[in-house]
Amino acid sequence: MKFVDEATIYVKAGDGGQGCASFRREKFVPKGGPDGGDGGKGGDVVISGTKDLASLLDFKYRHIFRAEKGKNGSGSNKRGRDGKDLHIRVPLGTMVFQEDDPVPVCDVTRDDNVHVVAKGGRGGKGNARFVTSTHRAPLEFEPGEIGEEKNLRFVLKLLADVGIVGLPNAGKSTLISRLTEAKPRIGDYPFTTLTPTLGVLRKGDNTFVMADIPGIVEGASQGKGLGLTFLKHIERTAMLLLVLDLSTASVERDYETLRYELNSFKPGLFDRERIVVLNKMDKVTPEEAKRWEVFLTEKGETFAAVSALEGWGIEELKTLIKEKGLDKVISA
Repeated sequence: MKFVDEATIYVKAGDGGQGCASFRREKFVPKGGPDGGDGGKGGDVVISGTKDLASLLDFKYRHIFRAEKGKNGSGSNKRGRDGKDLHIRVPLGTMVFQEDDPVPVCDVTRDDNVHVVAKGGRGGKGNARFVTSTHRAPLEFEPGEIGEEKNLRFVLKLLADVGIVGLPNAGKSTLISRLTEAKPRIGDYPFTTLTPTLGVLRKGDNTFVMADIPGIVEGASQGKGLGLTFLKHIERTAMLLLVLDLSTASVERDYETLRYELNSFKPGLFDRERIVVLNKMDKVTPEEAKRWEVFLTEKGETFAAVSALEGWGIEELKTLIKEKGLDKVISA
């Protein structure tokens, strides 16, 4: 399934129904009084969250959403039926913006969140509403109010406890497949991961939602590579796993690249609770591994040495995630 994390739609709330101009017609009452009923209210456009969706793909093919109009009033003081509200369901983590306004209309983070984004118009008054002591047979009635219409922009930011970040080919996809039951596409070449992958880590009685995003390259915070498209998906995470590939000759530079790009994208992002994962231990000698452990110790980092490919150190990493993240994550 194609992953879509941004979409633009048009919504139109229902117009109110028209009021009615009517007079009572009964046998033996040739000149009955006014009895025109009010129009019904137009339906609202309502947005709610659901766990059943993981992408905004549905909105790629449908862009226009209209709530039902209110029905017109009728004689015998009958009020028109209200228009039905239109409910739009979006994935949890969806932020809703109005056109180019940078301030979100709402942020849908729970499946019980319900937000009215366009209000239906009020129904018009029937002529029975215009009776006064001096105006006994009014012909006046009101049209219904026009329902609100808006252009909305959806931006999906995944809800995850732990974000897995690293440069291309660092082994992130293999790592998340070892830590969780996720089945990402895995290959021994850069940019295997082209969309975020979610998985659930279970350790004892605790669960942690993990997100693996496409590899970060230098300049990602300015939009280079897949950059800004997917960096937003780790903004909500409580913890980061920074994955370094020990088989390269640029481990220190890779570490500094991650630090710079994360903080450039969002100041303070690199300072979030984190674990540095030294991956591909099967590719280096014990002496080389020790060198990078000393490097990270001097940086004050918490780290774990693993081989995601061989499965070495995975259980120890799971334990460390639980210990470091238990009081931090949103779903534990």
